[in-house]
Amino acid sequence: MEEKEISRAVIKRLPRYYRYLGELLESGTERISSNELSERMQVTASQIRQDLNNFGGFGQQGYGYNVKHLHTEIGKILGLDRDYNIIIVGAGNLGQALANYVKFEKNGFLVKGLFDVNPSLKGVTVRGIEIRMVDELPEFLQENDIQIAALTLPKQNAKKMADILVENGVRAIWNFAHTDLHLPKDVIIENVHLSESLMQLSYNINRYNKEHPS
Repeated sequence: MEEKEISRAVIKRLPRYYRYLGELLESGTERISSNELSERMQVTASQIRQDLNNFGGFGQQGYGYNVKHLHTEIGKILGLDRDYNIIIVGAGNLGQALANYVKFEKNGFLVKGLFDVNPSLKGVTVRGIEIRMVDELPEFLQENDIQIAALTLPKQNAKKMADILVENGVRAIWNFAHTDLHLPKDVIIENVHLSESLMQLSYNINRYNKEHPS
């Protein structure tokens, strides 16, 4: 049977469901209704039911959702029931901040290597991970099973580095460089533009100020 095409909007909401359900688990909540979940997530109960129905529903009429079961199932949908080995290319402030974020490991994203071109960073360790030079990258990729590469380097270097990664078997790139990458169709790219997010925040501040003049 052909798998149902899921909209990107639904996919973007799944991590939020997973996070909120995780918080509910930590607080000892065993079940929750779509109405209660909608209040927490600021998404309508109808939207929640529609989203989850894309994957089978999971709820029971008059009972709601079993929090632990739904959290586990959404984790499977997101692929969080397995581990992913990650490298970070670009060991500046952002790259080191990502390497220091321990929550990644709790979700199965294991940082296995840090790479940079700055010789003054060679041998420096970040949370026990030694920074290597990028000329070591091809050999490292050949010797290690790396599923994801995060690019946290200047945009002028991003395309060349992405090509090296793809040539050496990396098929998923988390791109923080301020440029969109155009790579072969079998390479999965998630572009993260921090400045665009900040601009959206600026827009919302500007709109709010116009609607609520002092």
